[in-house]
Amino acid sequence: MTDRLPHTLRSDAQDNRARILDAARVLFATEGLNVPMREVARSAGVGPATLYRRFPTKESLVTEAFADQMRECRTIVDEGLADQDPWRGFRRVIEKVCELHAHDQGFADAFTSAFPRALDIAGDRAHALASITKLARRAQDTGQLRPDFVLDDLILMLMAHRGVHAASQAARVAASRRFAALVIQAFRASPTHGPLPPVPRLA
Repeated sequence: MTDRLPHTLRSDAQDNRARILDAARVLFATEGLNVPMREVARSAGVGPATLYRRFPTKESLVTEAFADQMRECRTIVDEGLADQDPWRGFRRVIEKVCELHAHDQGFADAFTSAFPRALDIAGDRAHALASITKLARRAQDTGQLRPDFVLDDLILMLMAHRGVHAASQAARVAASRRFAALVIQAFRASPTHGPLPPVPRLA
């Protein structure tokens, strides 16, 4: 019996950690990063002491909860940078990052603010923005991205995108796609007026 006790404790600790992260992801995704830690603990079915033992600060919880999204964001930007057509790569980055943020309000908050003291998020964000800057310069060299585009325009776009709200997740994603299409047209050196994605019901 005593031989099995440490394993049982480790298993319980792992289960608690998994429940905390699952609860945090759901709450951050739907409500943003202002969710109190006690609400995360309640949703996970653990006590506040257990939560703080696993994640002493909200920064540590946010970093771990969004690890997959940060890796996905980095992959999106790296793939855009690797595209032989810089303008196409630039467009795809905007489309995919907007869609990624549309699915998760908390990640959008963490990315645009580089959540205070969350060093992993800040580092990945810095890498992504540096890569996008390089990609934008290449797209400008082709004459397809407007020459007065600056990185702050992208940050402004993401901040505006954070304000997209809808009655359902599907409508939010649809609104995000239309928003991205409008932004891409605005960023193009010679704007075109091709068909936009469908208008979602937002009211």
